[in-house]
Amino acid sequence: MHGLIVLVLVQSRSAALLHRPVRLTWLLLTITFTCTAMGCIQSIACNKSRIKRENIVVYDLSATIDHCSTVIEENSPIVLRYKTPYFKASARIVMPPIPRNETWVVGWIQACTQMEFYNTYGDVGMSSWELPQLREGLVRAISDSDGVSYPWYGNTTETVTIVGPTSKPSRFIVSMNDNFYPSVTWAVPVSESNTPLLTNIKRDQSFTTWLVALNTTSREKILLHTIKWRMRVDISVDPSLPLGSRARLVGRVHQDQPRVLTRMEPIPPNAMGRPNANDAQVLMWRPRRGPPLVVIPPK
Repeated sequence: MHGLIVLVLVQSRSAALLHRPVRLTWLLLTITFTCTAMGCIQSIACNKSRIKRENIVVYDLSATIDHCSTVIEENSPIVLRYKTPYFKASARIVMPPIPRNETWVVGWIQACTQMEFYNTYGDVGMSSWELPQLREGLVRAISDSDGVSYPWYGNTTETVTIVGPTSKPSRFIVSMNDNFYPSVTWAVPVSESNTPLLTNIKRDQSFTTWLVALNTTSREKILLHTIKWRMRVDISVDPSLPLGSRARLVGRVHQDQPRVLTRMEPIPPNAMGRPNANDAQVLMWRPRRGPPLVVIPPK
């Protein structure tokens, strides 16, 4: 793109109202044009500034994990269920006016960066939910999208869409929450027996959550904040006890609070698209003796 400056001389009459001799004044006007690579000439007034990070205001940023313990449910003779406290994130945003016919989406993108999820059945073996690509170090993160709204975590309270041009700033709130509420079989998952043998559940999972502004046309991303959080669960089970009194929490009662980073962490490519963690995970059975077995393959 090249600039072209045109000088224009304009004749002006002054002092007419004061009955003075007419005096001609030559005004020098400078008009700047922009030449595009295609050879077109446009006024620089049409080339309004882009949306930049420093023009987007983020305030009341909050990232917490509820200060309560994981709740264990022993209502079913088939499965144990547990419900962890919620991770919650929210922010108020002021988006500057959008001068062009552009669409911007502001919201939360989340990825799983580490997962250990083991269910032990005494000395028989253990089942484990695994993310093979993450476990083998082939990727640094797996998308935790809802599976529909890629790359976003969700598309209700999690995102806001602004369609330009807009003449005034846009003010809004984006929020999200996440927790675990899985079912674990009392019996060995590859056995036809219903005998309860579950003795321990251990889960340790880490996530990175980004607050992002995304131009849907150019795919330009503006990272606004990066949050790190982790959820850990350790449950001891005595399968010989009556249903309703078998399981108890061991180890930590409350979770560590999330960390809002002081620097921006880039989003890995795998965090932006398919597959998400739910589709990529596989349930393995790893017996104490013998080869491992795939119980539920990835989707």
